[in-house]
Order: sequence, then structure tokens, then C-alpha cells
Amino acid sequence: MSAVPKALVLRAPGINCDRETERALRMAGFDAERRHINELVRREAAFCDYRLLVFPGGFSFGDYISAGKVFAIEVLHRLRDDLDVFLRSGDRYVLGICNGFQVMVKMGILPDPVMHQTVTLADNTSGRFECRWVNLRVNRANPSPLAALPEIIQLPVAHGEGRFLAPPEMLARMEADHRILVRYASADGDASVGYPLNPNGASGNIAGITDATGRIIGLMPHPERYVSPDLHPGGRSPDPQRVPDGLRFFQLLRKAV
Repeated sequence: MSAVPKALVLRAPGINCDRETERALRMAGFDAERRHINELVRREAAFCDYRLLVFPGGFSFGDYISAGKVFAIEVLHRLRDDLDVFLRSGDRYVLGICNGFQVMVKMGILPDPVMHQTVTLADNTSGRFECRWVNLRVNRANPSPLAALPEIIQLPVAHGEGRFLAPPEMLARMEADHRILVRYASADGDASVGYPLNPNGASGNIAGITDATGRIIGLMPHPERYVSPDLHPGGRSPDPQRVPDGLRFFQLLRKAV
């Protein structure tokens, strides 16, 4: 095994956040590379060549049918067995960011890796594409390494279909298992706020979740867009001594992997 863990940023038509995601991973210490899904279908690479699989943001396949749906179908139809082996390995991680989170939900690997959809990410209640910075409250009891993030972080969102919805019994189980990683919140951490601090109307202000192991992670905000202080909307980080929240996000993954 290489001393530097390899990360795969999986591309498809319409994905447009792959380069900055690759850069963020490299900044955090990963040996990251972008590959198109067709390269894996042709066996030029395999999921199990990597320790981290990332589904990045964008508008895969133009968001036809619904956001992330076609990409999810492509993976399940063409690479399902390979993905299943990767998920069952016990020591690898999967991350989905924005459209990548939508893909993972529609593949059925979140909130449980059952390979059929059990929750969804629906149209924003505003009926609009929402693009702004948000405050997020981190669940310190979540099983993922990202629970070590500061209690309140700031990241940008940019999506039209980010409203997390799940049956009441599923939400209750996720709460009991601490699978909710981050919630939309006020600057002081109140996670009961409404629009616009919750940009999409998500149930329980849910912005990101994990599976029960903490190794399968999905969130709507974009950590790859805040990896240096000058990317903050104020022109600099509010706390010059603090590692930018997005970079810290990837550093914690690197430490775990």
C-alpha cells in the first residue's frame, strides 16, 4: 500500500467541480486523480485502486430526470459489483459533494449502502437555485472523522435540489445513530433556523449525513471551495489562525484514510 493514499474523483458529463476537488485533496495530502466513468468501465482503473472515492459537484448528465439520477443509474448498471466490493472492504471511504451527494442518495448508498433509494434530495422550497455561504453545525457524535471539525463551520452552497427528505422512521433512526453530520444553522449554532439560513427547506436542517460506519459521507455544501483564506466572502478568513474549514475537512479525511 502506498504511503500516500490515492483518491479518485469520478467524472461524468456535466461534472464541473472535479478540478477544484482534486486540488483540495492534493492540498490535504492525497494522491488524487480525476477519471471519467468510462475509464473504469474499460478497466483502465478500478475503485479498489483507491482509498477514497469522491463523487464531485456539478450537473452530471445535465440533471436530466432529476439531479444525479442518470449518473447513479450509470454507476449501478455498469460498475455495481466493483462498487459493492469497494464498500464492503471496511477500510475505504466514499464522499459525495452536492451533485455527488445526490448521486449517492439515488444510488442507494446513503443513508445505508443497500443499493436502492430510501431518501431523496428534492427541489429547494424557494423554487430557485440557491448560491450563498451558510453556517453549519457539526454533530460531534457522528461516527465519521469529520466530527472533529469545529462545532460551527462556514461553507458555500450552490444547488437547486438540496432539500433532504426522508420518512419519519428513517429520520428517527438517523438521529438515534448520529448519522446527521452537519445541519444548517445560525452563526451561533442554532440549527432550528429557517430560510434563508436553511437554503433549501431540508427536514431537520440536514445539510450532510453519513452511513452508520461514518465511512460513506454526503453533503450539499462545497468544502473544496474554501481551502484558502482568500476564498472567504469577506476576502479573508474571520480567524487568521484557523485552517479554512474546507481544507480542514479534507485534512481530517486524509488523517483517517
